[in-house]
Amino acid sequence: MTRILVATDAWHPQVNGVVRTLTMTADAARAFGVELAFLTPSSFRTFAMPSYPDLRLALPSQAKIARLIDEARPDSIHIATEGPIGLRVRRHCRKHKLPFTTSFHTRFPEYVSARVPVRESWIWAALRKFHGASQAVMAATPALADELRARGFRNVVLWPRGVDTDLFYPRPTADLGLPRPVFLCVGRVAVEKNLEAFLDLDLPGSKVIVGDGPARAALERKYPQAVFLGSMQGEALAQAYAAADVFVFPSKTDTFGLVLLEALASGVPVAAFPVTGPRDVIGSAPVGALNDDLHLACLSALRISPQACREFAAKHTWEASARIFVENATSIHTLDPHNDDMHFAAKQPRFVA
Repeated sequence: MTRILVATDAWHPQVNGVVRTLTMTADAARAFGVELAFLTPSSFRTFAMPSYPDLRLALPSQAKIARLIDEARPDSIHIATEGPIGLRVRRHCRKHKLPFTTSFHTRFPEYVSARVPVRESWIWAALRKFHGASQAVMAATPALADELRARGFRNVVLWPRGVDTDLFYPRPTADLGLPRPVFLCVGRVAVEKNLEAFLDLDLPGSKVIVGDGPARAALERKYPQAVFLGSMQGEALAQAYAAADVFVFPSKTDTFGLVLLEALASGVPVAAFPVTGPRDVIGSAPVGALNDDLHLACLSALRISPQACREFAAKHTWEASARIFVENATSIHTLDPHNDDMHFAAKQPRFVA
């Protein structure tokens, strides 16, 4: 069995798109003979992330990183995040001339600049250096891949996402007991998610937030008419999706947004700004309303067919996503001794379905 070691600073009990993506990819890959092993914060002491106490960062030693990689005996190494674990694993691979791949999940320049006065250009430069040694930088959508290339990233490849249609599906009897229509937003309750753009809207019915995060307490005080249900997973989350009439996605910085596919699989149309994440997921399909006027987008989405949403989402499977990830992660590669960066010697997948 092929084994891919995935290094990630984001892991359970965190509830976010990175964790869900990695978990679902591992489950899907196992069905066709590929094992994803994980190097996560659970192996190290951790500390609370500044300005975000619910997230904990690892304190990995280089020696323990080396030991865990040796014990895993991987065929390939993938670095999913640019945090302390990702940095240590990258250093180990560079030192021992081990090729590796990376993936771009989070717009850290916008994320950081929303909290501290740091130039976005500096953070982009650091990210280019981090991913510059990767034999393949995986991006979720064509638009994100094009943006990364335009910003100087090399070896950018696609890794599309999927959705669990067995868990997320239309449920006619689902009901939150709130006045309809129900406008739902699911995700981390933090400043970079632009939730106030949704909560400020004068909409009929009810506005519902599912998720938790550092901005929740302040937003609950500022918007007492909105309903904050906290973090949900599994069946409870699926019921919440299915009870909504419109899924609102106010973020302008997300690289993809798994929640978009989960809502659509539940038969719930999307209202969002016409930015990279939702534009790439929805495209020209009649399953969402994208408009710079989010209020108008929300009202327009009420007229969209739930069946069209479900049929669209059903085309995005985790099996297809996992197969592309495995092919990207197991391609033949070499290290150019005259260059500080990895490059492809040949793009020939070792994995054959």
